[in-house]
Amino acid sequence: MNRRWLLAAISRTSLAGFSFLALSLPVAAQSAETPDAFIRRLSVDVLDTIKADKAIQAGDVSKIAALVNTKILPNVNFQRMTASAVGRAWRSATPEQQKRLQEEFKTLLMRTYSGALSEVKDQTIAMRPLRMTEGDTEVTVRTEIKGRGDPIALDYRVEKAGSSWRIYDINVASVWLIQTYRTQFAQEINANGIDGLINKLAERNKGRKA
Repeated sequence: MNRRWLLAAISRTSLAGFSFLALSLPVAAQSAETPDAFIRRLSVDVLDTIKADKAIQAGDVSKIAALVNTKILPNVNFQRMTASAVGRAWRSATPEQQKRLQEEFKTLLMRTYSGALSEVKDQTIAMRPLRMTEGDTEVTVRTEIKGRGDPIALDYRVEKAGSSWRIYDINVASVWLIQTYRTQFAQEINANGIDGLINKLAERNKGRKA
């Protein structure tokens, strides 16, 4: 999947911006909450948050960063997300390299999706049937975002974390976030190693041509 095509599609639909902010909401301590109820609650809260906050609608990166930094960690296994995107090279990275990778990857996602938030207007979420059996600890929750134009599929891979659920991957219109970045990251790692990937992400995040 071509990255520029993906980001252009994301920008047009604003779905990734919506889904990324959804990662930032607090997890309620509800031991009986099902994964689809978890996603529904977050999604409704996200839509309300975006519609009520003009700074977020305008793509205020600093405000989005503050929101993510204070609320994202309890809701997302971001280490797993980053490790999966980096692939096998993650295991050979030093703790400092792993820390830098997480920081730069998080910043990249925020910069990529912040512009899409201004496109959220009257969208609503529709839940699709949950495929889950008793005892499952990893589940895909499927949703559709309805608004202007055709509904867009937006799915979440979630894992059981104690009595709560955490997100570790997102699928926007049949494109999984981790797989998209894994291909790009592998090319950079093969050419320039882990430090090369860190430097490339840092360049992107500073607005330089990558």
